Amino acid sequence: MAHTNVAFYVKITLIKERGAMFFSRSSIEHATPSQFSETNRGKSHMIIDKLYESVSLKGPVCVGLDTDLSYIPEELIDKFDSDSERLFAFNKAIIDSTLDVSAVYKVQIAYYESLGLEGLKAYSKTLKYIKEAGALSIADVKRGDIAKTAEMYAAAHFSGDFEADFMTISPYMGLDTLEPYFDFIKDREKGLFVLVRTSNPGSNDFEYLETSDGDKVYEIVGRGVQQVGEQFTGQCGYSSIGAVMGCTHSDEVEKMRALLKTTFFLIPGYGAQGGKAEDVARYMKDGNGGIVNSSRGILLAYRKQFKDMPFYEAARAEVVRMRDEILEAVKGNGM
Repeated sequence: MAHTNVAFYVKITLIKERGAMFFSRSSIEHATPSQFSETNRGKSHMIIDKLYESVSLKGPVCVGLDTDLSYIPEELIDKFDSDSERLFAFNKAIIDSTLDVSAVYKVQIAYYESLGLEGLKAYSKTLKYIKEAGALSIADVKRGDIAKTAEMYAAAHFSGDFEADFMTISPYMGLDTLEPYFDFIKDREKGLFVLVRTSNPGSNDFEYLETSDGDKVYEIVGRGVQQVGEQFTGQCGYSSIGAVMGCTHSDEVEKMRALLKTTFFLIPGYGAQGGKAEDVARYMKDGNGGIVNSSRGILLAYRKQFKDMPFYEAARAEVVRMRDEILEAVKGNGM
């Protein structure tokens, strides 16, 4: 292995100190899956098993509740006195109408933070309602820090007022950004989706840079996520540490699926960003192993393809259309 790749191909050595696990980055050898698997492999139920089951029962659609006030119809604006009430009423109606056809709900915190405390009230109520409804949630917060700061992020989004089942994480400070979340994954059935290859055009600026070995940065990050995640593999065969893998880059789908064999994918980029059902299907295994996010396409379906429906019925119709299109592509690909 070339010396120039040491910064990326750090060995992930599992060490126990004061009963906690963390990474030593002192070597560049690859650790084997068996070094990670003893603690959690065979655990009766991990959060990824619940997500896998949800996809099996409901299909792979992830409803993105990236709710802007401008998305809310006039009847709800007029009905409530505060932005918090308006946002939550809109989200609740979407959740109620899609509960049996959505595998999971992703709530993007920026839309709520931008409104201050009023927005965060709606964010908290939305996550709590998803839990009460028996559904799964992803806090789309893209945190990326280390040590005590990351511990605080974990506590903030895996417990208390903002508790979710999964969080999105940026790994670009290093793989030690993941370690503070391990206790929550292991003991409280929580999970992560780590940014690996994103769907935005600017992903080419850094993620597609090549090292001297010819590997791209996103491939190296993906290997690290796969390797770290093996200690948290559920009965379904996938890890509770998943990867964000945009479907707008269709040229290397099979390569990344083969590289990240036990990594569950959160797949953005479908629809508005140009990703097609055929691209999504190539990431799947037997119609599972990934969830496909759509936000505006679902939330604003009542202003577009389903104009004759109430907003919540239009949202359901779009989820069903999207689900059926993806599953048909999966069937056509024999995946």
